[in-house]
Amino acid sequence: MDAILTPAGLLQRSAPATDAPRRRPTREEAEAAVRTLIAWAGDDPTREGLLDTPKRVVKAYGELFRGYDEDPHAVLDRVFEEVSGYDDLVLVRDIPFQSHCEHHMVPFVGKAHVAYYPAEGVVGLSKLARVVDIYARRLQTQETMTAQIVAAIDEALKPRGIAVMIEAEHMCMSMRGVQKAGVSTLTTQFTGVFRDDPTEQVRFMTLVRSK
Repeated sequence: MDAILTPAGLLQRSAPATDAPRRRPTREEAEAAVRTLIAWAGDDPTREGLLDTPKRVVKAYGELFRGYDEDPHAVLDRVFEEVSGYDDLVLVRDIPFQSHCEHHMVPFVGKAHVAYYPAEGVVGLSKLARVVDIYARRLQTQETMTAQIVAAIDEALKPRGIAVMIEAEHMCMSMRGVQKAGVSTLTTQFTGVFRDDPTEQVRFMTLVRSK
């Protein structure tokens, strides 16, 4: 499916040219697919050590990709408007996450830093970390994940500005292909005052890097 950019700035996959609902495979079909991959890799899926592996893999997938069953907008639906006049930057940094590359289905892991300038209210700080986790627990690209986090916060809070930075190491670079371990990929997206005022970007970066 193709990627499209919505007015909110959220990268989405366009739907296939059909109205037919997407059928989710059964657990039995998923386990059969794992057995096929084991055999394709060159091993025997019926040997003792691998006999229960398909069940374990399917269960693990339920945990690793639970973000498909979670709604980030529901997480951000409670906005606190009584903040005693606070209108300065809110930053939650060093949010750890684990995701999977949609191109090779191998992990990429890292940290997200999320900041915004309140306009109509604030959300609980843990909610920002939850939004990161929901989008991370899907097949992803780092660029799309960055845009999705920004769009979800923008829709829920209508803040005066949002800044999101994600830094991660991709196993598709360290385990395969060029095999360069320790390489870090950094993505950012800014809206509102962060986009329009370079000094706000500098302030964000400084706060993220300060320890």
